[in-house]
Amino acid sequence: MIQEYNKFELKNKYILIVGFAILIFLVWYFFLRYYISYDFLVKNHDMLLLWRDNNYNFTVISFVVIYILIVSLSLPGASLMSLTGGFLFSTFPGVLFNVFGAVIGAIFIFSAAKTFMGDFLLAKIKSKYTEDNLLIKMQNEIKENEFSYLMILRLVPVIPFFIANLAPAFLGVKLRIFALTTTIGILPGTIIYTSFGAGLSAIFKNNKTPNLDIFSNPNILISSIGLFFLALLPIFLKKMKKVN
Repeated sequence: MIQEYNKFELKNKYILIVGFAILIFLVWYFFLRYYISYDFLVKNHDMLLLWRDNNYNFTVISFVVIYILIVSLSLPGASLMSLTGGFLFSTFPGVLFNVFGAVIGAIFIFSAAKTFMGDFLLAKIKSKYTEDNLLIKMQNEIKENEFSYLMILRLVPVIPFFIANLAPAFLGVKLRIFALTTTIGILPGTIIYTSFGAGLSAIFKNNKTPNLDIFSNPNILISSIGLFFLALLPIFLKKMKKVN
């Protein structure tokens, strides 16, 4: 009876999550897609600056709330929001608003995923498989080196931001480690995007399009590579100790 109830509860969770994801996609596609785009920023930049000048505190709050919603709902547009943060608030304090919005949004989706499915899936894996299973070994390895693995997850450019938010929730990562590595890991890219955004006014006047590929910038490339190898160092040292 208990097993049937658990299956029913799991099925309902799947339906709820899928239904919510479809609803979010439809709302974004039909109502929000244009407003979270570079074209909207280009066509309305003067209006946005005027609104900021007349309602600075409200603009800051509105911007941060929108950024949190975009990240927590895994909507496209986080990079565009970082540009907008630089455009509206300059590199500083724009980078603070961008990092705060991104980290809080990431914490929300991490916590939601962990609450709805993460703990359940982790318990299911541990009850079903032995210690020799690859999934168990992977989970134990990550548990021993949470900080390093999460930093690597943040610094590998091919991994989408929402995957880096969700995967740790399913692997039993602690919230404080997740929040810390997210803040450190996104900081280099956020600084570059924010500084690009701060220079958008001149670009708009000349009708040019900015180069948004942050990894074409040597400074961000060097700092990201440095952080990547720094994150690998503790894992490497632990492996060396085991070998010796």
